[in-house]
Amino acid sequence: MSELGVGRPTKRRSGSAVGGLPVADSRPVLDGDAVLGSRCTVCRYPTAQQHLPWCPVCYGATEPARFARTGRTWSSTVVAIPVGTRRPPFGLAYVDLDDGPRVLVHLDEPAVLALGTRLEITGTDDGDLVATTEVQR
Repeated sequence: MSELGVGRPTKRRSGSAVGGLPVADSRPVLDGDAVLGSRCTVCRYPTAQQHLPWCPVCYGATEPARFARTGRTWSSTVVAIPVGTRRPPFGLAYVDLDDGPRVLVHLDEPAVLALGTRLEITGTDDGDLVATTEVQR
């Protein structure tokens, strides 16, 4: 009896670490004072991914865009199990950026935040965006 999948084509490709094709990193990128992404030239839909060949909504052309580092919490949670190199507890939140897309961020302190809490992306940690509650001015 042979092993499951041996000798059969699969949809999953091995990453470059094991001799396969490089796998795209779809995480948002912070560049100084902005989150980099794309915006559709037709419907203006914002995405936090760069170099998209077409808009995921209307299939129009996209152009590079820079989005604000601030926004409001759409959802948040505290993770209580280890995930990869992350050790619990750690906080995650989806943030609707003020002028752009919704992005996933790691919170600087593990907490469940009220919907609409203002957050500011302050940096990155191992390629993931990190945010803190925005100081009211």
